[in-house]
Formats: sequence, C-alpha cells, structure tokens
Amino acid sequence: MLIDIVNDSKYALLMQKNIQDILIYLFEKEQNFGILCKIEQLSFTPELPKDINDSFRPMTLFFLAGYTFESAIIRDNYLEFEAGFGSENIGSYVSVPLLSIMQIIIDETPIFINLSKVEDIEKEMDKDVKPEGIKNSMSALLSNPENQKFLKKDSKK
Repeated sequence: MLIDIVNDSKYALLMQKNIQDILIYLFEKEQNFGILCKIEQLSFTPELPKDINDSFRPMTLFFLAGYTFESAIIRDNYLEFEAGFGSENIGSYVSVPLLSIMQIIIDETPIFINLSKVEDIEKEMDKDVKPEGIKNSMSALLSNPENQKFLKKDSKK
C-alpha cells in the first residue's frame, strides 16, 4: 500500500538522496530554483524577528537566486543558504533538512515532489537497528586482521 511506502525509512533515504542529487545537479548547471518546505523544521541563524517568523506559512517557498543561490551549500543532509527577510532585508542563515523539502521548482513548475512522511531519518533508522545486526557487523569487521587496528586498546593492562 502507498501509506506503507511513504512511511518507510528506506523510502525516505531514497527521497533524501534524490533531493541531494537534484540540488547538486542544479548547482552544477547554475540553475536558480525554488524549494517548498516545511517551515517548522527550518532553523534561522540569527533568529528572525517574531513578526517575520509569524508571516511564514506551514509550507513556505524560498527562491534561490543571486546571492542566496551563491551562498547555498549542502552539508550533513541539510541545504544551507543566506537570505534577506522582511522590508529591512534582515540577513539570516537558513538551514533546511533535505527531507523537509517537499518540492523543487524551476520556472513555476515542480521538477521534484517528495512524498516521504519520515521527517527524522536518523531516529527512524536507529529504531530499525537490531542488536544482533550490530554484533554481526562487528564480527564481519573484525574477521579481517587488518581491521584489528580499529579496536581500542585496554589502558588498564
């Protein structure tokens, strides 16, 4: 069923990777674009004044063009860029989790739609890790004698 797919953490990882790949492609092509994203998952540094924060809708569209586009970078599964807000053009650094990007838009046309419902992939993936999987991974790692150097030595000996 569709609901099972969009709530699946593996599907969310695919969406996150697709978002990242598309953004990198657009940066390489020097193509300005817009992102429609969930505002509650964004952070602003420095924080914006309350009147500006209150003006955002739950789904907000940001256009990356000019200096905003030039300042944009993808780091640790976040799209980060600097932008000016309000009539005073108050500068703030915006940090957008990739999975909070619901659409990527060029010339008023969506080129990507994120259907994933998983918002925090790290927490979701931690839930999926089984203790025996960790033991099996460690056994596989240590079965190679070259990997012994990665073990911490007991300092009490």
